[in-house]
Amino acid sequence: MLNPTICKMVVEAPRVAAAALPGQFLIVRTDEKGERIPLTISDYDRERGTVTIVIQPIGASTRLMVDAYSAGDSFADVVGPLGNASDFVHMSEEELKGRSYIFIGGGLGTAPVYPQVKWLHEHGVPVDVIVGARTKDLLIYEEELSSACDNLYMCTDDGSYGFKGVGTAQLEALVAEGKKYTNAVAIGPMIMMKFSTLTCKKLNIPIMVSMNTLMVDGTGMCGACRLSVGGVTKFACVDGPEFDGYLVDFDEAMRRSAQYKAEEGLANGK
Repeated sequence: MLNPTICKMVVEAPRVAAAALPGQFLIVRTDEKGERIPLTISDYDRERGTVTIVIQPIGASTRLMVDAYSAGDSFADVVGPLGNASDFVHMSEEELKGRSYIFIGGGLGTAPVYPQVKWLHEHGVPVDVIVGARTKDLLIYEEELSSACDNLYMCTDDGSYGFKGVGTAQLEALVAEGKKYTNAVAIGPMIMMKFSTLTCKKLNIPIMVSMNTLMVDGTGMCGACRLSVGGVTKFACVDGPEFDGYLVDFDEAMRRSAQYKAEEGLANGK
């Protein structure tokens, strides 16, 4: 357990680890009758043949994953890597030259920030990270990120650790101090990504956001992850999960992300 509500699992899946890239996701099924659960890859180790997933038990299936599984147990299926890798993975050395990135991670979204930051750092691209949570006890991945980026800024809403305030306020403070960023990436709750996009637009920083929270089936067949990007219908699982934040219709996406709340409530016995 990384904190009282978030669990990290390292899964032995050599073929997935061999092909994984930052930004991609997996589909995990706990048993033969289990729900398909899309989870963003939070790390991968090609030598050990493992991939890391981070889970917050909210629905019935994720609660089962955390409560019923121990070290040495097996899932019925782990499928991946799925989705498209982060755009910078396909850039040439020349294209990466002169870029400097700022990442904003919120809550569970902090974990999938890590492989992206690590990849950029290993390729010599300057990268800073802002991590936000309501209080100190809910912050995760501080140790991992501190060794994989140039500067790490921890933020808490209540001021119990690091900068007092949300991640967007920290970004504005950094830019006001003279920090310059050519690109931003935000991963976290939908509302956080919306306001990160609005802040970056004000600061004239292009931003990518990860819409993985919308996914259900993960293969483009169910249509549950439809969203409007620049007025065009896209599917988060096959066209994303990362999109240009300026073009995403966040209000529509937030309405869609709430569409299964009644069914989840019933599955959780509520």
